[in-house]
Amino acid sequence: MPTAEKTRLSTQLGRADSDFALPARRRSELLKVAKTRGSITVTEIASEFAVSTDTIRRDLDYLSSRGLLTRTHGGAVPVDGFMDRDTPVAIRVNARASEKGRIAKAAAALIVDGETLIINGGSTTRAFVGELGALRNLTIVTNNLGVPAAVLPNTARGVYLLGGHVRQELQVTIGAVGFADAGPISADTAIIGVGGVSASGLSTTMLEESTMIAAMMESARRVIVLADAAKFGATVLAHIAPLKRVHLLVTDAEPPPDLMVALGEAEVEVIVAG
Repeated sequence: MPTAEKTRLSTQLGRADSDFALPARRRSELLKVAKTRGSITVTEIASEFAVSTDTIRRDLDYLSSRGLLTRTHGGAVPVDGFMDRDTPVAIRVNARASEKGRIAKAAAALIVDGETLIINGGSTTRAFVGELGALRNLTIVTNNLGVPAAVLPNTARGVYLLGGHVRQELQVTIGAVGFADAGPISADTAIIGVGGVSASGLSTTMLEESTMIAAMMESARRVIVLADAAKFGATVLAHIAPLKRVHLLVTDAEPPPDLMVALGEAEVEVIVAG
């Protein structure tokens, strides 16, 4: 958790422990935390609120039954899948940073020298780029404004930023997957971060980006999706593509049984980062 948020929550807990013993007060704070981070897990929230995991599960089930949260494997996300628009980029990057780091490292091990990669926006894909330092002669195409600075020296022979409308709060560009006066992009591998992974397919929290992500996937011979377990079972605002368009899913925990069946039927290889 970011330091400022941890300080705020610790102050509240220290000032009014009894308040968090009250279901209404605790559930209200759960909603605020979920909205700020974009996802929460039972174990981390139980520790932060100093209550049992069973209590948090009941709270999440209660909020889900009233349409205020969407339950996922091991946690929940806001019903619309969005973090607050004013949430600083640093908070989105730091949310579930340990899990994202493991996913990034495992995904980087799947890449070889000389590949052309197309990478979409998101904190997990940015972390992935930071793990590519041992590779050489990569070509990287991206709409992620954080990627160019994350590419380590000598890793890439070229980094290309896709143009379009800049969404500063999300650190992405939104536009066509291509460049003026150039032919179609052809990539070896698409590295895709998503807002949700369910039996119905991949989804994202931003309507305008869904078409762009789908085009990125279509431009690549291989599609690798990076998603932590908080995304499992979630169907957020905009559908991107069915599971059959994915070759590999790299995650931090095994998907729940129903999703695992759907992934198997779609012939998606699942890699759980150690």
